[in-house]
Amino acid sequence: MPEQPAGPHGPDDTATATAKEQPRRRQARGERRIQQLLEAAASVFCTSGYTAASTNAIAREAGVSPGTLYQFFPNKEAIAVELGDRLMHDLRDTYGEALAPIDPGTSLTDAVGATVDRLTAFNTEHPVFFALMHGPDVPGGITEAHDALHTNLIGRVEDLLASLLPPDADKAHITRTAHVSLGIYKAGLELVLSHEGAERQAYIQEIKDVLTRYLEPLVGDRPGRSAG
Repeated sequence: MPEQPAGPHGPDDTATATAKEQPRRRQARGERRIQQLLEAAASVFCTSGYTAASTNAIAREAGVSPGTLYQFFPNKEAIAVELGDRLMHDLRDTYGEALAPIDPGTSLTDAVGATVDRLTAFNTEHPVFFALMHGPDVPGGITEAHDALHTNLIGRVEDLLASLLPPDADKAHITRTAHVSLGIYKAGLELVLSHEGAERQAYIQEIKDVLTRYLEPLVGDRPGRSAG
């Protein structure tokens, strides 16, 4: 029987391609399983809180055995840290869009409205982020990452305010305004997440109104900056 050539279409090439494809398939299946577990964890953390949640509850929510969960995560904290890392990566992108430089002709009302809408959209789509960041027993890794993210956010808010406030506004004043503005937003966010439907939208509008009224006297009558 003649020997099969080991060229581009020979058996050796086919075996090599198959060998390379198998790890990729296993990796894809593993990533899907991880995503399934993270989604289940998000649901459990939202309903039970991080402290009361358990790996058994997460596995049950995911429809898998605890043994399957432990193939990917050693404990509840590892799940929370991975979930937090992914959410914070997405949130950084949201910050970039929400706090991008504003066209000089944009009114204060429109600037505040667009920023609040983008930030609240992320938090209402991912309520577990608020649950993890503000729980009583947040894993240390998440706390450190959140603190770094908060510092970055304050810097972005300062840059945004610098474009809104009069040119002679001093740095300390801008920093204080940034902290107060972010504090107002975070306080209102808890109310937003605790309501749904029309009532949720009403609270979002309240946040916009409070921020606009707070910033309006600071912004002054610069062209394009009035609330209209």
